[in-house]
Amino acid sequence: MQEMKAEPRTRTRLYAIDNLRIVLTVLVVAHHVAVTYGNIPLWFYTEPAKDASGGLLDLLVMFDQAFFMGFFFLISGFFTPGSHDRKGGRSFVRDRLIRLGIPLLVFLVLLRPLVNFGGFAGREGMPYWHYYIGSWDPGPMWFAEVLIVFALAYALWRSRRAPLEQRAEPLRAKWIVLYVLGLAAVTFLWRIPVPTGTYVPVLGLPSPQFLPQYASMFALGCVAFRRGWFETLPARAGRLGFVAAGVSSAVLVPLLFVTGGALSSAVSALWESAFAVSMIIGLTVWFRERFNRQGPRGRFLADHAYTVYVIHPLVLVGLGWAFRWLEAIAIVKFAIVLALALPLCWWIAYLARSLPGAKRVL
Repeated sequence: MQEMKAEPRTRTRLYAIDNLRIVLTVLVVAHHVAVTYGNIPLWFYTEPAKDASGGLLDLLVMFDQAFFMGFFFLISGFFTPGSHDRKGGRSFVRDRLIRLGIPLLVFLVLLRPLVNFGGFAGREGMPYWHYYIGSWDPGPMWFAEVLIVFALAYALWRSRRAPLEQRAEPLRAKWIVLYVLGLAAVTFLWRIPVPTGTYVPVLGLPSPQFLPQYASMFALGCVAFRRGWFETLPARAGRLGFVAAGVSSAVLVPLLFVTGGALSSAVSALWESAFAVSMIIGLTVWFRERFNRQGPRGRFLADHAYTVYVIHPLVLVGLGWAFRWLEAIAIVKFAIVLALALPLCWWIAYLARSLPGAKRVL
């Protein structure tokens, strides 16, 4: 396999990464609106689809799930070594606990009682504290839980070993192929004890079957920072990434519906790994080349993206109840609620970050 020839860059493309975070946050919101009106009842408020358009929403969920949270972990890993370098071990850990732990606690203590009241309303005679403890779930803040573990693991590793040398090293095509195949194999084996659909109580992990992807993407993000991979991937790698994502989907996704058992699990692991890596490479290069600038509006969206991630369940559940009366096919309700949810999420995020001291955390 030939080496992907590096195109030298003078600095990390932070605007491109910021813009990617905005798009991924929009995908998170869209993902949960799709869950609300599709056939996968894994949200605080759901209206199971009564028409065929719900299947389209399920496909959106499937394709999103294959790559977008892994991409978040890759970006988080990318910023981790530099943060540790600047702050030192103790300050790095303290900062991660503040930035991740406080929003997690705020969600558990303040927001979760507001978004899961629908489930409590149907349980007559049960005291709320009993329901609260019995339904303990961090919701989408499971991401913060896992990131805290990864950050602590990185800090422990840095306390025992010197950091990787900072030097540009082009990412080779054969490394990408080997990673895809290795991730597919590890994921397949992982899903023997942790099959798709497994739910981890208390921790509330909605997709523990993807943990090999999440952990390896975080680690790759750390390495990508040291080796300059985000900056040096050639432009043609982006085009090849999108082509590979399309081809792998066209070949492997149909097989998911005609196979079963271990074979289906193997096909699923291979497709998710190939699709995730291909989409991440394609989007990274595309945004680096086309969206590596940011005006005031883009900066506003980027500054509030993390807060949107924290508070969006409150918005979606509120809109779900508000439009419960509307009789429409699933995809129409999805479109209406999503169109309203996105600006509302950013507006509420702005209000939240305007509170004294909030920007230190959010």
